[in-house]
Amino acid sequence: MTVFWLVNLVLAFVLVKFIIYPGIGLLFGTDFPIVAVVSGSMEHDIRDFATWWQYHRQWYEDRGFTAEQFAEFPFYRGFNKGDIMVLVGVSGSKVRLGNVLVYESRGMAPHPIIHRVVAIRQDDDGNYYFTTKGDNNAQQDSVEVNEFMIKNTGKAVLRLPYLGWVKIAFVNVFGDII
Repeated sequence: MTVFWLVNLVLAFVLVKFIIYPGIGLLFGTDFPIVAVVSGSMEHDIRDFATWWQYHRQWYEDRGFTAEQFAEFPFYRGFNKGDIMVLVGVSGSKVRLGNVLVYESRGMAPHPIIHRVVAIRQDDDGNYYFTTKGDNNAQQDSVEVNEFMIKNTGKAVLRLPYLGWVKIAFVNVFGDII
């Protein structure tokens, strides 16, 4: 009976890892269609938006954002460590202010970064560059995100609360073994 259970567990893992997850990725146009949030950089530890804005408004207002504009952004109330974010692939020309991007940080962090776009620029060759910031961070990210960094990831379109804790717990328990 134990062997049967173990075989089923291994088959389920293989099915999800090599068939379901890549299939969803193909459908959504990204190598990472589902990511778990592993940090608190986008958390709004204050429940109502007006109070959160009063605490963070100076940084945003100094850069021309209003509370009304911010409240129109996707996930304007942030999200939490342990949430799952569903991503779709996106090209640089489709990224808008306020979108939440996931980008590969090229060795600066052990996992992709998920932050809000707070500035966009385009160079003379038509390449797009994005300044990002975690809503809960005091400053913007030190790295300017380019289109190559979001090529295999994308922008967040759906939040599934708490489901990411399964991944976080699994990595905490088995991370060194894997």
